[in-house]
Amino acid sequence: TIVQRQIMKGQAGDLVGIAGKAVAADSSVAVDKSQVLAGEQSNSSMLFENKFFLKLYRKLEDGVNPDVEITRFLTERANFSNVPAFAGALEYRHEKSEPTVVCLLQSAAMSESDGWALTLDAVGRYYERVLGRKADLQNQTTPPGSLLDELIGGVYPEKAMLLGQRTGELHLALASNSDDRAFAPEPFNAMAQRSVYQSMRASLRRAFTLLEKKLSDLSDAFREEAKQVLAAEQEILGREKRLLDRRSNASKIRIHGDYHLGQVLYTGKDFVILDFEGEPARALGERKLKRSALRDVTGMMRSFQYAAYSALWQPAMRTEDVPFLERWADLWYRQMSSVFLQSYLKTAAGAIFIPQNPDDLQIMLQAYLLDKAVYEIGYELNHRPDWVVIPVRGIKHILKSA
Repeated sequence: TIVQRQIMKGQAGDLVGIAGKAVAADSSVAVDKSQVLAGEQSNSSMLFENKFFLKLYRKLEDGVNPDVEITRFLTERANFSNVPAFAGALEYRHEKSEPTVVCLLQSAAMSESDGWALTLDAVGRYYERVLGRKADLQNQTTPPGSLLDELIGGVYPEKAMLLGQRTGELHLALASNSDDRAFAPEPFNAMAQRSVYQSMRASLRRAFTLLEKKLSDLSDAFREEAKQVLAAEQEILGREKRLLDRRSNASKIRIHGDYHLGQVLYTGKDFVILDFEGEPARALGERKLKRSALRDVTGMMRSFQYAAYSALWQPAMRTEDVPFLERWADLWYRQMSSVFLQSYLKTAAGAIFIPQNPDDLQIMLQAYLLDKAVYEIGYELNHRPDWVVIPVRGIKHILKSA
């Protein structure tokens, strides 16, 4: 139906196949050679003969789907090759409202693993090297950079650097068309800055109210750390409020919106970026808003810390080794975040969405890092209470590294 651009008539509306420009009208999808993929959380997925990938949306909403819109733009307008190419979509059209996207068809992206699994493996190997030299490292409070580089190894930093480059290229592609109203960059003016700050302030109050309520549920060893972060609420708010004190020349653009290590595939040589739906909990219109590109950047930086701590909690890890390794987890996370960020900034240097003043850049990065970690506190308390240690320690490090 999709690749043949067919229309299936119904009583209340029609299913309309929309094929991508690069898909030949006589192409066929081998339905008899398909397989349903496991592991997808919010949608259903099928692979057709390793050629096409079909994503069936479980949550249907009237209006332009950002996943379809951005994937099609990157494929057909921006010629960005590090996404699975847009092959088509299926829309349900009826008179009383906007069309509803039912599914997205893309070229299949063959990969070795996703970015999350790739990173967990790299962190696990790093911990093995650290534990192998535990006697020598026991009293190392601040290891020299050369020692840390040796322990981390040279392979994963190159991947983090490549991911930073591809992220910068993604944002350059998304900001490349000023004629298309849906993608044209917009000024990050005083009104936009105030809106962002008000959203950050409300998120902080919600998350910290919940953390206060859940304090008694936390372990004795961790409760004191949580109290320290709660006591820093005004300091966090002050850091975020600095957004209002600057008049940044950076523009807002369309962004990924839910960017982390699980949203990229590693092919063995390169990264492919997936899933442009945005945060599932947000309304459709909100997910299509233009925002600072630094939201994506800080989302990925926070993902590095999650990987570092998640690797500590793998079944193969001995419980008695975890306290010793926690400090080394923080060192790895900060090092990889820095490698990723520097590569990104080098790739996007001079771009319309990057603050040209270094102070503006630092203020925005810190505000978005804090906001992301604050959001994570609320999420973890509601879904994985044992994981709330990650964003709490993340906030402590962000404030300390200012």
